[in-house]
Amino acid sequence: MQAHELLKQLRIPELSEVRDYFRSLSTNILLGMGAFTAVTAYWVATRPKALKAPCDLRMQSVELPGGEFARRGAVLNGGPLLSHFYEDAKTMYECFHRGLRESKNGPCLGSRKPKQPYEWLSYSEVIERAENLGSAFLHKGHSKDGDPYIGIFSQNRPEWTISELACYTYSLISVPLYDTLGTEAISYILDKTGISTVVCDVPEKAKLLLDCVSGRQHSVKTLILMENFDTDLVSRAQQCGIDIISLRDAEVNKPQLPPQPDDLAIICFTSGTTGNPKGAMLTHRNIALVLCSRATFYFNDLLNNLLNLINILILFYLGVILMHGARIGYFQGDIRILMDDLTTLKPTVFPVVPRLLNRMLDRIYGQAHSPLKRRILEFAFRRKENEMKSGIMRRDSVWDKIIFKKVQASVGGHVRLMITGAAPVSAPVLTFLRAALGCHFYEGYGQTECTAGSTITLPGDWTAGHVGAPLPCNDIKLVDVGEMNYYAAKGEGEVCVRGPNVFKGYLKDPEKTKEALGEDGWVHTGDIGRWLPNGTLKIVDRKKHIFKLAQGEYIAPEKIENIYIRSEAVAQAFVHGDSLQACLVAIIVPDPDFLPGWAKKRGIEGSYEELCKNKEVKKAILEDIVKLGKESGLKSFEQVRFVWIDSKNINFHSFGLYKIKDDFETSTRSHAIPDLSKLLANLHF
Repeated sequence: MQAHELLKQLRIPELSEVRDYFRSLSTNILLGMGAFTAVTAYWVATRPKALKAPCDLRMQSVELPGGEFARRGAVLNGGPLLSHFYEDAKTMYECFHRGLRESKNGPCLGSRKPKQPYEWLSYSEVIERAENLGSAFLHKGHSKDGDPYIGIFSQNRPEWTISELACYTYSLISVPLYDTLGTEAISYILDKTGISTVVCDVPEKAKLLLDCVSGRQHSVKTLILMENFDTDLVSRAQQCGIDIISLRDAEVNKPQLPPQPDDLAIICFTSGTTGNPKGAMLTHRNIALVLCSRATFYFNDLLNNLLNLINILILFYLGVILMHGARIGYFQGDIRILMDDLTTLKPTVFPVVPRLLNRMLDRIYGQAHSPLKRRILEFAFRRKENEMKSGIMRRDSVWDKIIFKKVQASVGGHVRLMITGAAPVSAPVLTFLRAALGCHFYEGYGQTECTAGSTITLPGDWTAGHVGAPLPCNDIKLVDVGEMNYYAAKGEGEVCVRGPNVFKGYLKDPEKTKEALGEDGWVHTGDIGRWLPNGTLKIVDRKKHIFKLAQGEYIAPEKIENIYIRSEAVAQAFVHGDSLQACLVAIIVPDPDFLPGWAKKRGIEGSYEELCKNKEVKKAILEDIVKLGKESGLKSFEQVRFVWIDSKNINFHSFGLYKIKDDFETSTRSHAIPDLSKLLANLHF
């Protein structure tokens, strides 16, 4: 009986009843229902689909058996580490020639003059010029087995790539030089490698190099200049026993001598923090393997649309692009007109450093002047963020067309893939720009010793605050750092990397090589990591008294503090930096015995407490310590930009290690020193 009553209640209307119901509705209601049905059908048909992830994003790495807590990327599905991806791309030489075939000799390297369109060299033209320049190296006495090192002292430009390919074509080894290292470091690199030929871009670099070798014994015999130079430079070089020739005049032709995968490709000298730079020896196999590992993710769905790249990062991203037959457009060399280059080139791939991302975010919010505009901006961001959480990344939503169109246009309007690395990027900054730019946005982590790549965020995982899962070419384990209370059993510890992407060691430095690699082949990075529940890695700390600034430069704060306390006005100095910021700040405790007299010489009088609060005193102390830093050889990025003057006598260095974490308040030193967190909170970067 109950079942019968239930069936009566659930009676399905007959067709005639449905027809009579619709006949009773007004025309306007029927039109509205039809429109709603059409819109719903269109939305279902055109709704963006989430990007297919290469593995389960809830567990992106898996623990390996053996009891070491080592983990491997889940993308390998339990298989061995990647040894190569393309059979025809096991060396940098082969990678480039693969690009020639993939592009069908399409455009390769592009550059432009002010207010002019980009001009392009084809793949075959680049290869021909590289072969000719490499022949010139052989003519100067270079060979794989004798005098193999070629210095390259240049900003990124087509001739840089041609010079590198020239080395690869004849199994020679490139050694990049950077003016940011300073003349002492450049001199050390020249002596360490015994470089006899250096390729320079502009006469100013050649003059700097001559400053490094003038008046002492050196190995340099030839400078090859990319741009025009005058007779005065030639005369000065001759006084140092060096010949100067132009890049075009240097190019001749000899048979090629391609390298093998285990041949050295490049010596990358790391800036380090103290002492001389170390030359990391990287093979063709190292570089080609990391290129293929990254390309596995970058180009699955993007390869057919890769056309341009504004190259402001390092050769590893450059190699990824060229291996797939895409083209690279270089900026003019002036960061102030970078946006003009971007809008002219309209790149689809844009490698970027965190510092530039911070500027982009500041610029976006700076243009939202009124509270209403900011609320609208935040609302649009939240809508895009909700889509990202479901794995959808696009730039054709209504919010893109109304709110974020100008943001996307500022980078050319066609960017489909962005890559950031070299230093950490703030999670809120990365999340906002992912939403605003609507493109695939990956963050990587790695050191020079691991061929600049150990982890990468995976397609479809648009969460921030981590550096992704291990690359398919390496394993990662965390080891105990008991003195800092980090233990691998708890998923925390020093990040160690092992795999075929690990470097061969430091040039002519077996002691440092043994220290870095250990007997088991694991590279000890000095970074403290934490495994997150989804198998991704988060960098949380630094083992040594060292940290990175946003542009990727390493800082040893104690070295700087020891210089600053030489100021007679300074009793104590605490130098602080944040890997999400681009500059240093300091807390200065003036010397109460010397400050009054020191200030009086500068026309400032008052009690010790009054002087500590005086803006002119703060300005004078900043100028004095920066002057001391310059005289002591500190680089510009090692100098503080802001000081906080405090009258309290604080024993900074009795409270453990420099631990730069997510914020100042969680730092060991911030907790240990009374009121320090308040002082740091008042420091403006």
